[in-house]
Amino acid sequence: MTIEIGQKLPDSAFQSPTADGVQTITSAELFAGKKVVLFGVPGAFTPTCNNSHLPGYLENYDAIIGRGVDTIAVLAVNDAFVMQAWARFTGAEGKLVFLADGSGHFVKSVGLDLDLDARGMGIRSQRFSMIVEDGVVTALNIEEAPGSAVNSGAATLIGQL
Repeated sequence: MTIEIGQKLPDSAFQSPTADGVQTITSAELFAGKKVVLFGVPGAFTPTCNNSHLPGYLENYDAIIGRGVDTIAVLAVNDAFVMQAWARFTGAEGKLVFLADGSGHFVKSVGLDLDLDARGMGIRSQRFSMIVEDGVVTALNIEEAPGSAVNSGAATLIGQL
């Protein structure tokens, strides 16, 4: 069952690349007492994720933070080392928090997993965006069309802040 607006996110742990190496970040550390924009992508470096979804959040970073958001985080079912390379490649280090959900535990627990096994990618994250306030989902956008980042893109999300 997919998480809904008004529901609290489950306790989870993510791997995140930092200047000090890969660190574990819990959902409590990420969301407690904060307003967070979280967006999920099927995979780092994949065409839509790399060329339009993530860049939209990076280009609108100041506008999003200016609306009272504490953190903008991107999540993918990739390992932390891939996420670290993606952060460097995109120039988003120090702005976006990159979250590796390597085994897909988080996306499965919130019903946002996507089976791309037929395309050789295994279980991944659906493309989504959400606003989370103190651990509770206050807005949720799930992309309907493959290869599109409109419903879950930064422009849509800014309108919800």
